[in-house]
Amino acid sequence: MSTLLFTHSSSLRHVTPQGHPERIDRIKVVNQILGSEHFKDLVRREAPLGRDEDILRAHAYEHLERVRAMSPTEGFEYLDPDTAMSPGTLEAALRGVGAATAGVDAVFRGEADNVFCALRPPGHHAETRRAMGFCFFNQAAIAAQYARARYDAERVAVVDFDVHHGNGTQDIFWSEPDLFYGSTHQMPLYPGTGAVQETGAGNIFNAPLRAGDGSEQFREAMNSVILPALDSFGPDLVIISAGFDAHHRDPLGSLQLTEEDFAWVTLKLMEAAEIHCGGRVVSVLEGGYDLQGLAASAGIHVQALMRGNADFAQGDFEEDEDEL
Repeated sequence: MSTLLFTHSSSLRHVTPQGHPERIDRIKVVNQILGSEHFKDLVRREAPLGRDEDILRAHAYEHLERVRAMSPTEGFEYLDPDTAMSPGTLEAALRGVGAATAGVDAVFRGEADNVFCALRPPGHHAETRRAMGFCFFNQAAIAAQYARARYDAERVAVVDFDVHHGNGTQDIFWSEPDLFYGSTHQMPLYPGTGAVQETGAGNIFNAPLRAGDGSEQFREAMNSVILPALDSFGPDLVIISAGFDAHHRDPLGSLQLTEEDFAWVTLKLMEAAEIHCGGRVVSVLEGGYDLQGLAASAGIHVQALMRGNADFAQGDFEEDEDEL
């Protein structure tokens, strides 16, 4: 499989307050694992800046202007109690948008089979008119709308396996029957959305899990709810909101997933994409706050994208994890 990786050094300049879980070390360990020998064949590009016109496909003009106006020249500005901007935040958020739209370009132009966007801050909590939950712009939703506008994609799907429900993506997609949102997440948990009854225009599929649920419950939710709905939808592009905080080590959730679960679901989504849209997959990094769990999970996710098979396991990364 031909996999393209987007990164940018601006992710290292988005500073958060001391003790904040969404910290620079997150991207450092992802960069470290993806810089190892296992990924020597990975094609790499720098993320471009996202364009206003693309952000406005998913967000209100007032939202874009507020984020821009709140960008500080020093210190921090808070958009909510959890979501702080430093002088480097705006560029980092714009590079995340640019990576996602450039990833769409790459898969539709045949430059890669799939793409992983390894940047921060995350995006799936950002609603049409509100930044929240560490998120400023919703990269996955912007990429979906961009694919429709630029490549006439009729149906675009976002599948989200972050431990937190992607309320922002659901909000943006709510009345759009040609956009699909499927999510597994812990419930109850922040942000409090994601009930089964939240169905939008018949295009929203929530499969909430309970604290303590692990591989069996996660795979059942995917196999019984998300994947059949995705097959019925028949996407022209699959976008993954790749949050790794459902890992059993993560401090912000209580699900018990392992790296192998993330490999499994990646392969399942790749199979669906192969059937419906020539294998086109764009994956964007969302959560994941235990550094070891994040590095190993992101690594195995990208290995799955690159290989398209399951001939690897957690042991492939043990040496690299020891160095984190």
